[in-house]
Amino acid sequence: MSKTNNNIQHIAVAGNIGSGKTTLAHLLSKHYGWEVQLEDMDDNPYITDFYDDMQRWSFNLQVYFLNVRFNNIQKIRKNQKPVIQDRTIYEDARIFAPNLHAMGLMSTRDYDNYIALFESLNQMIQPPDLLIYLRGSIPTLVKQIQQRGRDYEDSIRLDYLKRLNERYEAWITTYKQGRVLILDIDEIDFANDANDANQVINKIEAELNGLF
Repeated sequence: MSKTNNNIQHIAVAGNIGSGKTTLAHLLSKHYGWEVQLEDMDDNPYITDFYDDMQRWSFNLQVYFLNVRFNNIQKIRKNQKPVIQDRTIYEDARIFAPNLHAMGLMSTRDYDNYIALFESLNQMIQPPDLLIYLRGSIPTLVKQIQQRGRDYEDSIRLDYLKRLNERYEAWITTYKQGRVLILDIDEIDFANDANDANQVINKIEAELNGLF
């Protein structure tokens, strides 16, 4: 780890459902000795209900995520060690909530309320030093979702996944808060291929060295 990397405090991994965010976060944590902040779905009180009835639980779920991620960012900035974050607060506000609203699964009243709350909180947070975006096609995402076998993900609709992917691609082209590294998971299997994992580490190292 180079000296410039000692200035790094917050690395965030973004990507659609099934893109491998948690796997990459653990890989980087092991390689660099950084702390990892995971998206803990097992303790989420809304996630199972949400996938059973998205329209009923969409607002509750998004507010829950917003609160958790805001508090996590506050903790990251107070931490003395680099932290790798699994999914960002921006994805909730720029991708998931707008998608739910567009699909008629969140009312305009709830959506406007949610966005207003996000914009208030957004003024009080710092963006990550480096955002790593995991880009993947729908077949690759579906394959990886099936491989991890989470029961609550069995009911994910394909059109829902496709819409999210379209919004991710639109969002990443407009993200200007900081440095971005895009990794194509259709071409790089960092979870199972040691050479691909090393390639990813080298790309990340190049980005980190160029930050300061």
